[in-house]
Amino acid sequence: MNAKPRREPDLGSGSIGRLLFSLALPAITAQLVNMLYNIVDRIYIGHIPEIGTAALTGVGITFPVIILIMAFSSLIAMGGAPRASIALGEKNPEKAERILGNCFTALLLISLVLTTVLFAFSEPILRAFGASDNTIGYANDYMRIYVCGTVFVQIALGKNMFITTQGFAKTSMLTVVIGAALNIALDPLFIFVFQMGVQGAALATILSQAVSAVWVLCFLLGKKTTIKIKKHCLPLRKDILLPVLALGISPFIMQSTESLLSVVLNTSLLKYGGDIAVGAYTILASILQIVNLPLQGLTQGAQPITSFNYGAKNFARVKRSVRLLFLCAMTYCTLFWLALQLVPQVFVGIFSSDPALTETAVWATRIFMFGTFAFGAQMSFQQSFLALGQAKSSLLLALLRKIVLLIPLIYLLPLFFENKLFGVFVAEPIADILAATVTTISFLFWAKKNLKNPEPEEN
Repeated sequence: MNAKPRREPDLGSGSIGRLLFSLALPAITAQLVNMLYNIVDRIYIGHIPEIGTAALTGVGITFPVIILIMAFSSLIAMGGAPRASIALGEKNPEKAERILGNCFTALLLISLVLTTVLFAFSEPILRAFGASDNTIGYANDYMRIYVCGTVFVQIALGKNMFITTQGFAKTSMLTVVIGAALNIALDPLFIFVFQMGVQGAALATILSQAVSAVWVLCFLLGKKTTIKIKKHCLPLRKDILLPVLALGISPFIMQSTESLLSVVLNTSLLKYGGDIAVGAYTILASILQIVNLPLQGLTQGAQPITSFNYGAKNFARVKRSVRLLFLCAMTYCTLFWLALQLVPQVFVGIFSSDPALTETAVWATRIFMFGTFAFGAQMSFQQSFLALGQAKSSLLLALLRKIVLLIPLIYLLPLFFENKLFGVFVAEPIADILAATVTTISFLFWAKKNLKNPEPEEN
């Protein structure tokens, strides 16, 4: 029987530019579709006759919960996938499969705990997160259905990174495309035709995630994958799981603090501007996803190249991949920054046609998103630390932007401005620019010290 030709790209010697393009394009496409996955509910909900603004604000209150669920998938995926990729670069596929199996078991256990706690305490959690009497009903209706699909979210997001890290970027893209296409089709059916409102939006989302989860498992149990989920690799082992958690803690903190940040913003905005300000932030958070998700796709495309060559000790290729990622990310973010400053009404209009909400959101967009150009540096170097297995550095930088800078500024700046809402919104760009500066300097110093004497590259 003749051996089948390799399907995955040659991460160790292929052109960096072509590799990044071939891996990032499907990942970016997947994230663009994932963006629709995440915001299509809000688009439909925001245009429900008569109740759209209140329903959109209520669903926005559930963001911290949704982000927290995704954060736990990142804890395992972003901790396990780079470790598995490094193991493959070291030509140790057995270790990579043990990482894959342990991560699968961990995701199942996390799903069980999250579902139980979030379902049982949904209303008090939402009240603490900034829900008012006008919005608690919509928020609770959405959340109680959504958390029932936690296991599907964990598997679809958490295991899909193990497909990407092997170089099967198109298959990884299809995971998101299949689920998103189904969600886009089911949303109007459940919301408007069956008149289920926000409950219909939540149901459409978890059904779509279930289909994506099945797709991921079929691939990782099938014949095309390089590493498989195997029964003997499922029992948890400290020597496998602890390094995964050590590396994954940084993206977990990045996302879970995003959840905390949403709570801080929602409660501060409710205090200074009422439900209309919270609704405006729901739109701003959606626009932020439009900016960030394709950027995450770009960094995901670079991760296998960086991790594999770092494992192979080919430091010249590591530096070239990071440099190219930085240039692409900065170009993208700068162009988006210009668009948000010049025509914010185009982005706001996607989510609402309510005049009062639109006016507040357009004004806030120019302020809140002023630091968008700095995201390129922050994301490219932060994710490069992850790809290189530098858990401690990545963790400290994850804490810097939100915990050290942004959350204190949200509470402090309104004390210095007559317009309290301006004080809340302007905290974001100040923190973005300062954090990006520190992250860039930190990575350059680390690279100068640790990526010396590169191996000669093949042409």
